[in-house]
Amino acid sequence: MQPTTPLGALRALMQTRGLDGLLVPRADAHQSEDCAPHDNKLAWLTGFTGSAGLALVLADRALLFVDGRYQVQVQHEVDTRAFEIHHLHNEPVTQWIAEHLAPGARIGFEPLLMVNSQYEALCASRCEPVALDSDPFDAVWQDRPAAPCGAITAMPLELSGESSADKRQRVAQALRDAAVDYLAITLPDNIAWLLNVRGSDVAMSPVPHSFLLIDQQGDTEWFVAPEKLASLDPAAIAGVMISPPQAFVGRVAERAAGRVVALDADFSPVALRFAVEAVGGTVRWQSDPVTWMKALKNPVELEGYRASHREDGAAWVNFLAWLQREVPRREAAGDPITELEAQQKQLEFRQQRASFIEPSFTTISAAGSNAAMCHYHSSPETNRPITRGEFYLNDSGGQYLNGTTDATRTLSFGPLDAPRRLHYTAVLKGFLGLITLPFPNGTQGHQLDAVARRPLWELGLDFDHGTGHGVGHRMLIHELPQRIAKKVNPWPLLPGSIMTIEPGYYLAEQYGIRIENQVEVVKAAPGFSRFSTLTLIPIDLSQVEIGLLSEQEKVWLDDYHQQVRETLSPLVDDDARPWLFAATASLRVPTGA
Repeated sequence: MQPTTPLGALRALMQTRGLDGLLVPRADAHQSEDCAPHDNKLAWLTGFTGSAGLALVLADRALLFVDGRYQVQVQHEVDTRAFEIHHLHNEPVTQWIAEHLAPGARIGFEPLLMVNSQYEALCASRCEPVALDSDPFDAVWQDRPAAPCGAITAMPLELSGESSADKRQRVAQALRDAAVDYLAITLPDNIAWLLNVRGSDVAMSPVPHSFLLIDQQGDTEWFVAPEKLASLDPAAIAGVMISPPQAFVGRVAERAAGRVVALDADFSPVALRFAVEAVGGTVRWQSDPVTWMKALKNPVELEGYRASHREDGAAWVNFLAWLQREVPRREAAGDPITELEAQQKQLEFRQQRASFIEPSFTTISAAGSNAAMCHYHSSPETNRPITRGEFYLNDSGGQYLNGTTDATRTLSFGPLDAPRRLHYTAVLKGFLGLITLPFPNGTQGHQLDAVARRPLWELGLDFDHGTGHGVGHRMLIHELPQRIAKKVNPWPLLPGSIMTIEPGYYLAEQYGIRIENQVEVVKAAPGFSRFSTLTLIPIDLSQVEIGLLSEQEKVWLDDYHQQVRETLSPLVDDDARPWLFAATASLRVPTGA
């Protein structure tokens, strides 16, 4: 009898291959945060749709590891009778293997989906890692979607600010300085930046799935499906050799004999290590130099961010004015606005902006207890009404021709109870504490993280996600390498860096709160930097305990709201302008003064 479930089919295949266990990561060969449906094996196997997770399938049990963002969500999506739920970081899978499985247990993995640090940890767990030479899901996933094949387009010089040829020469110089012969790149956004192209393999992630090999002279071979290039002017990639993606690992092996090949220590698949070492080459583990070059934006890119945020801010104001007008009216009429309706309406307002392309990620439109899942996405099954008695959280952004936006606002449409007001005020104070903070040049994100958490910590509360992340330039919404979080991150926040600031608080099954602005790191006093806001959206102050705000915090809010009002009032719809003026009124000047 044939197995009737994905888990049963996978176990049957494991038995035929003599495996005691199989690792199924939420990953593709590029370590993408957003997998194409073809590559999202974890979702097919478990039902879990979050962006970070890993399953360990054994003959008699199955475990699913997810991080703190998804501890609530996973309970709603996954059959916990079939999968035990564990924390991805507090109890890593390799620790679990070492503590629960007999030494020598044969654990299968796909070397294109596992990075070297994960492989080393697996080896240290006393199991026998078994590198699979083919994709096991080809045999068991009968209705598997096709591999993505999105069209690739050029990012013109007037928007990118630097030619691809110049970028490639910068990389070549970095390789010569490091005495490295070749650099193998697998991160799609690094390749997109280096070649000044954008892709469409995955919705809202405008980078092409491909691989790249570049040497000390800047000679470049791009491993990409040729059908993706049909609409790309060959002049845009002049001097770049094109090869099929399937040839990438073999070509690395061909070039590696007697040579030094740089692989990204955090993101290169261990398959490349195996290929280099098999022919006697030397692996140089280092961060991909493109990652840092890409992170420090040039003046053209920075102006693109600012322009896109003006457009996005206008769309937000039109949307928020509509919400504030319609939520009470519709609720009173017995026909409340729902999460999905609000999400669609917000998209329509963005689509009115001339430079808008698509959302930059799936909108989080979350009312009431749904917002307690910080990466919640509404569906017909979970779609809640937006009412005056609960918070409504909206985290969304746009891909524009000249930039990428990301912002969160938590809103209320009527009076809320004291705990909600206190928690909202604590989140706001954490946001203000960080966005107003000057810091010495070279400061790293983890050194700032506690500033945004202090007001919550003082209440005995916290949130289980990072406080800020990089944002790509018409690329990925989460961009490496800078990050603001508890975990140590060695990359400094320097002028030209683009980050978010987004503290939050989530009370399971009740409500969630988050306030997020995108910011640019700029020069401050000599030897210091600071954050300058890119996001231009009013912050809801209706539920703030004003008496808990310092004078400095009130000054910043008033100055910020004046900037929002003056910048956006010429851009918003006529019927939204009165709401904009009311929402940005000064805290320090009595109404009517």
